[in-house]
Amino acid sequence: MKIIGITGTLGAGKGTIVDYLALHYGFRHYSVRGFLMEEAKRRGLELNRDTYVVVANDLRASHTPSYIVDQLYLQAAENGENAVIESVRTPGEVMSLRRHENFLLFGVDADPRIRYERVVERASETDQITFETFLDNEQREMSSTDPNHQNIGRCMQMADYVFNNNGNFEALYFQVKQVLQNI
Repeated sequence: MKIIGITGTLGAGKGTIVDYLALHYGFRHYSVRGFLMEEAKRRGLELNRDTYVVVANDLRASHTPSYIVDQLYLQAAENGENAVIESVRTPGEVMSLRRHENFLLFGVDADPRIRYERVVERASETDQITFETFLDNEQREMSSTDPNHQNIGRCMQMADYVFNNNGNFEALYFQVKQVLQNI
């Protein structure tokens, strides 16, 4: 069983990599966002990006900085199939997942303007924002020193492989395929 964690900047292509791994390599998808959405629903909260951040921070502070991905890892391990956990956002999550020898971390990034255009195009409930709000959200999530808060910048530094996704799907798929052939 191989577990791949996905980290990356907003709109960089984390979901695209997940879809590729699931469709072409049979990886089962475990979503932090899905986990947080279910928890927010259980708490009767509004379903949006700000709520998910608050819920995630609360769960990490109440349990451990890696609580959410640890729960998803346990589900994946119980299933026993290759799995991808989307998306790893704190260094504590990376360190916890690294305790398992079957874990790799993939990072993905792209130019901010390209990423913004992608999030506007996908039009999910959390993506109806201006470019300035997009940049503010990203900055808030890039470099927190609180172990319970998101620090995508540090997670990207900790990644085993980082993909540049300024191009099209095929260019990203090619990069991922090259890595999978070498592991």
